[in-house]
Amino acid sequence: MYPTPALPPHRDLVDELRHLRQRGLPRLRHCPRQALGQIAVAAGFCTGADDELEGVERLLGAAVRRLAGGGPLHDTSGCDPLARAAAHSFGLFAERRGVAAADRRKAAAAVYGVSTERFRKSQEREVVEGIASALLALAREAGRPAEPGTAADSAPAAGGGGAQPPEPPPSRGLPRGAKERITVLASPIELVGDIDILVSSENVYLEMSKTFRPTVSGALRRAAAIRDSSGEIVDDVLTRELAVWLRIHGRTGLPVRPGTVVGTSAGALARRGIRRVHHAAVATPVEGSDHYHVAPATVAEAVRASFALARQERRTLGLPLSSICFPLLGSGRGGLPAGTAARWLLWAVREELRRDPDWSVCLAAPRPEHARLLTAANSAS
Repeated sequence: MYPTPALPPHRDLVDELRHLRQRGLPRLRHCPRQALGQIAVAAGFCTGADDELEGVERLLGAAVRRLAGGGPLHDTSGCDPLARAAAHSFGLFAERRGVAAADRRKAAAAVYGVSTERFRKSQEREVVEGIASALLALAREAGRPAEPGTAADSAPAAGGGGAQPPEPPPSRGLPRGAKERITVLASPIELVGDIDILVSSENVYLEMSKTFRPTVSGALRRAAAIRDSSGEIVDDVLTRELAVWLRIHGRTGLPVRPGTVVGTSAGALARRGIRRVHHAAVATPVEGSDHYHVAPATVAEAVRASFALARQERRTLGLPLSSICFPLLGSGRGGLPAGTAARWLLWAVREELRRDPDWSVCLAAPRPEHARLLTAANSAS
């Protein structure tokens, strides 16, 4: 058996989850969360008290997705009812975070087609106990030792206190031919052409880097901008469209949940055959510094969210999307060691290809050593 760190008992998690369900995520700060905090640290979603609230919230999302079989959450009959009811109970669906407890319970009861009182006495207990079990499973999986040859890099993540980041779960088998649909390019992502979607790494405020910054975000912002004949920017396309999204969703000046992905048009990148740019909010600012923190699991969440958004855009925008390009998310100012970022990125991409093997995936790395690292990790899978 794998050795695991001491974890809180299931009953303690159930008690804290019941308090949280009643008060809601916006009041997480005022809820008992000793057991939840222990699990969030053990599963790699936070490093301690400084980022505990964010980590516990992302941990809950991961646990509910686990109940749904690991895929994205949908409030439709095709999604596992326990997972849907859990998402409603804790306000995890988009734009439902601040809904009152009674309304959240009513929506969860509707998943089972029962009254709120019947749900409270029966299914709600199953929901809370199921989430508690999923939380413990996530922590135990994160505590498993890495397979030979996949030890974490020696450089610690920013703010990690020197602790090694957790390894991704073991990969499951890929469909025949899916592995060949992953290509590694030793190229800056803004120079990639004839790919339907480019993914940009952003902070949780969805504020892009300045155009002169040597970052993926800054480079894509620069490449997508519309310029006049003198080279002056006349339409900063990506930041303009992100500002519209933030305003519509009431998040201007406020952070979004880590792992959130927002789509924009490609601006001038359309001349290179790019159809969409996906902005993955993976980096959380470290208070009192100019550094960022990226939890490894957030990289995987952003990959899942980007594929889910791409499938949605196929339907809503009528675009024939079939290829997507990712940078090495989290490995720059996010502080993740390149090897850790590569393993979590590849694991998440393989999971998506296992579900939908028709996608073509490109991994862009401007630094030759990062390209070699990605190539070796992909070949070893």
